Amino acid sequence: MCGIAGVLDPDAGTPGGELAAIAGAMAARLAHRGPDDAGCFADPEAGIALGHRRLSVIDLSPAGHQPMCSASGRYVLTYNGECYDHPALRRRLESQGVRFRGHSDTEVLLAAVEAWGPQKALTATNGMFAFALWDRDERKLLLARDRIGEKPLYYGWVGRRFVFASQPGAFRAVPGFAARVDRGVLAAYLRLGYVPPPASMLAGFATVPPGATVTITPGVAPGVMPEPVAYWSAADEVAAARDAPCTGGEGEVLAALEELLTGAVRERLVADVPVGAFLSGGIDSSLVVALAAEVACGPVRTFSIGSDDRRFDEAADARRVAAHLGTAHTEWVVTAADALGLVERLDEIWDEPFADPSQIPTRLVAGLARRDVTVVLSGDGGDELFGGYNRYTLGRALWRRAGRFPTPVRRVAGRVAGTVPAGVVDGVFALLGHLLPRRARLRTPADKWHKLAEVLGAADPDELYVRLASAWPDPARLVPGATERSSAAIDPAVWPPGAMEERMMFADLVAYLPGDTLVKVDRASMAVGLEARVPLLDPRVVRFAWRLPLDLRIRPGRSKHLLRSLLARHVPPALWDRPKMGFDPPVGEWLRGPLRDWAETLLAPARLAAEGFLDPATVAEVWRRHRTGRRNHTYALWGVLMFQAWRQRWEAT
Repeated sequence: MCGIAGVLDPDAGTPGGELAAIAGAMAARLAHRGPDDAGCFADPEAGIALGHRRLSVIDLSPAGHQPMCSASGRYVLTYNGECYDHPALRRRLESQGVRFRGHSDTEVLLAAVEAWGPQKALTATNGMFAFALWDRDERKLLLARDRIGEKPLYYGWVGRRFVFASQPGAFRAVPGFAARVDRGVLAAYLRLGYVPPPASMLAGFATVPPGATVTITPGVAPGVMPEPVAYWSAADEVAAARDAPCTGGEGEVLAALEELLTGAVRERLVADVPVGAFLSGGIDSSLVVALAAEVACGPVRTFSIGSDDRRFDEAADARRVAAHLGTAHTEWVVTAADALGLVERLDEIWDEPFADPSQIPTRLVAGLARRDVTVVLSGDGGDELFGGYNRYTLGRALWRRAGRFPTPVRRVAGRVAGTVPAGVVDGVFALLGHLLPRRARLRTPADKWHKLAEVLGAADPDELYVRLASAWPDPARLVPGATERSSAAIDPAVWPPGAMEERMMFADLVAYLPGDTLVKVDRASMAVGLEARVPLLDPRVVRFAWRLPLDLRIRPGRSKHLLRSLLARHVPPALWDRPKMGFDPPVGEWLRGPLRDWAETLLAPARLAAEGFLDPATVAEVWRRHRTGRRNHTYALWGVLMFQAWRQRWEAT
């Protein structure tokens, strides 16, 4: 895993030394992503410079140094990621007469590009990656990103120069750069808690979409944003999967899934450095670790964090799973002080506004793992592919019941329910909780109650999903003069036809997964020079998941049916079968306590009025309700606070 950056001057009028210095300075801002080596390529006549920061994982020798030139010298590559099938690609290329200097996957990818061309090489490769490829013959720069969007790649113009980087912070090293906020993207971010792909919070910048390339050709007019070209499409993949559905019995399907996942895990254990795995004790991470334990040469190193607040502590669950699987387990019980110490650095680590509070424990467990390993396996992706989120099961159940009533009636009921104070809801559930079935007991009942109140007025199942996904239901009101940027997260027109749950899962696959989950994992791990690999997002697993009948993924009251059945083959259900807890710290309580002064400073009405991005009265009312305990507005406020902290650090206008 690495950090990449570069600059292209279409006028080719900049001295080569200056371009090399810019690319080197950009890459230096990504040193945390690649602490082991640095490199730069510059061609003054062509007006191109590529920078690289290396985290050495495969082929630790100088033969893996980047930027790397192809054997003929035509192509130059700066690359971030891993091609998991590089041994098979190497054998295929060797059979065609290609000879290799080292054994890095970078060299294999570059040889594939030279032998087959960029597009064919991309479709042949199974991996997580983002790269920039310079064609010295045609003077074309091609940017590419993996199918699901595991690795980030930003691009845009600074004056007459085209720039790209793994993280937007690198652009601050480019002369003439000034951070300007895209107000439409700000509105979309405040709704969702993340910047929806392929947008960027920086006006005039974007991200390469998952499964796409962006090409800058000779003679391009400065300032013109190139159109992405897809080499892989989630919509096409879903359509193809539905044309070839799984037809076997559940036992046969389970065997096929186990074979696919075991292969994906085995490929992701290959490295020239120590490898471990995150283990929360939940279904997805436990399954990944169980399969890793089956194929690893020795005990798998696993890492988990606990909390000194027992309401949010999963350490004991992870410990029991680790003991059953015989892993070399490391655990850290995190205190509130440990977590709070990170808060004022989150905007620096994430490099853009990001408002998923689970970023805090994710960064902490990454730091724990980095003490012993350079690579970790993660269980992300299981919820989106196999139906794990509560919104899938509860959304369907809610619509079946509430959808029978006219929309105006539901809207009135929602408004009435929303007036019940959080303390009253929590108190009622505390009194009656022991009477409820175990699966019906809620950790944060007031939050669930008020979310129910917000979604009751939805006109149809699609709007219900959008409301469930929204921290601010009407963000344009919060950002004066903004027109909210549309995205796949809130545009049902781009979702494939099908059952309500499948449409939700598709929206999460193309928006929430690359915009939230994978951004969280990438930044948290890369902040400490740790490579995170995600077996459940192997393209073959993605395709297989969409071939499954819905009832093998979701059943009434039972999410992730197939993954549960597979995990039960390896770990007794008593060790992991419990209500979904999630990974969020008690940020809402901290905002009323130890983080109150920090929040008050960022949310001060006079400050908001002077800055002009957010409506002071709207923010003040939400902050008042949260501060007094009448409502829990954690997610809405966290989004505002993360934007405010980022804007302050970047001095964005």
